[in-house]
Amino acid sequence: MPEGFVAADDIRAAFSAAMSAMYCNEVPAYGTLMALVAEVNLETLSADPALQARLEATDSLTRISEERHGAVRLGTAQELSMMRRVFAVMGMVPVGYYDLSSAGVPVHSTAFRPVEESSLKRNPFRVFTSLLRLDLIADEALRREAATVLAARKIFTDGAIELVEKAERSGGLDAPDAARLVQEVVETFRWHDKAIVDEALYRRLHDAHRLVADVVSFRGPHINHLTPRTLDIDKVQERMPGEGIVPKAVVEGPPTRRCPILLRQTSFKALEEPVSFIGENGAWQAGSHSARFGEIEQRGVALTPKGRTLYDKLLSKTRALVTPAADGSNVHEYMSTLTSVFKAFPDDWNEIRRAGLGYFSYSLTEKGRTASRRADLETAIEEGLIQFDPIVYEDFLPVSAAGIFQSNLGDEATQAFVASPNQIKFERDLGASVLDEFAHYAEIERASIEACLAVIDLTTAAE
Repeated sequence: MPEGFVAADDIRAAFSAAMSAMYCNEVPAYGTLMALVAEVNLETLSADPALQARLEATDSLTRISEERHGAVRLGTAQELSMMRRVFAVMGMVPVGYYDLSSAGVPVHSTAFRPVEESSLKRNPFRVFTSLLRLDLIADEALRREAATVLAARKIFTDGAIELVEKAERSGGLDAPDAARLVQEVVETFRWHDKAIVDEALYRRLHDAHRLVADVVSFRGPHINHLTPRTLDIDKVQERMPGEGIVPKAVVEGPPTRRCPILLRQTSFKALEEPVSFIGENGAWQAGSHSARFGEIEQRGVALTPKGRTLYDKLLSKTRALVTPAADGSNVHEYMSTLTSVFKAFPDDWNEIRRAGLGYFSYSLTEKGRTASRRADLETAIEEGLIQFDPIVYEDFLPVSAAGIFQSNLGDEATQAFVASPNQIKFERDLGASVLDEFAHYAEIERASIEACLAVIDLTTAAE
């Protein structure tokens, strides 16, 4: 990076802090949730010295309070492409492709996030970014009207576009420009209480799907939630009502486990907020809209394709037996079934590792740093020369994301769309390919083994 430019990681950290401050101001319940999560994390670490020691050893303890993600829904390919360019200045690249149509939500998505270990340690902020699929809306006339509305809006300020173009030309931004970029881009995610449609069109969009109304009806893609990371999501879920926060009924993702896998998420209900619609003769017509909420997450180990296949199979089996209702009427039945079905997934780190279900990072122990004999990987682990730690899953789950969306939309909003993944079109609209998360985690694991190989003369399994 040219001298005098601000590191992309530092721009991202400043943007993450600015987004959190804005959202706490706009949605005070989010600030309450952040305080609750911090309290539970401190208690969890105090009660589990071994967990605290491993987090400290892997340099991830300081990340916990900083870790958060946001979510935004865009309306056009042009908005998606520009968002990619904005996030690139912050060191965030598109990782993974998610088709949510099969779960009743007319969007497909990616996650913009840092991928280098040093960048994740500096600031792991990520944004789950969805693009509306108007092609999945049956009403052709409504599709045309929605497309016309979206084509006329401009979600980025002139200042943001100018600074992104400057960063692309120059290879970065100096401190004053970096600070101004953060201020300009935050405006894209700010809440607007005045719609850009009249109430009649809003209702038609709403009837097609409530998420369509949320994307099309406003001049900017307001951030619809921010998400801190907790070390005990069940405890936070249990305490939310005591803080005056109503949680969704079901924690999305896998059940409570000794060895967490992938991602568990919950949220508080979306706010019903006053908005104004375009009225006659320039007057505003009072109404309301529900979109923004607060979410929390607990992250576990990243799973291999084999592990993910098993996870998907067990989740599908659970939902074939019990479909969780948005109103929580069958929460106990669902969670009991989920726990029972997932007994088929090993709940021991070494079993998960040896079965090839999860990704792990390998490192030398003190004893291993002075070892002088040859050993295969398993023998080196058994003899205490090498240790392993689960690689944290940094990405998302489409069924869980859809579950969060639907819990805030209500059962009446659930619709059956034909599953129609289209990664080729998404990447064309994005203007870039998305990173394959499985290949990325596999490379992290491989590199950690090679680092051990540089010190210990490990034999391969083939030998």
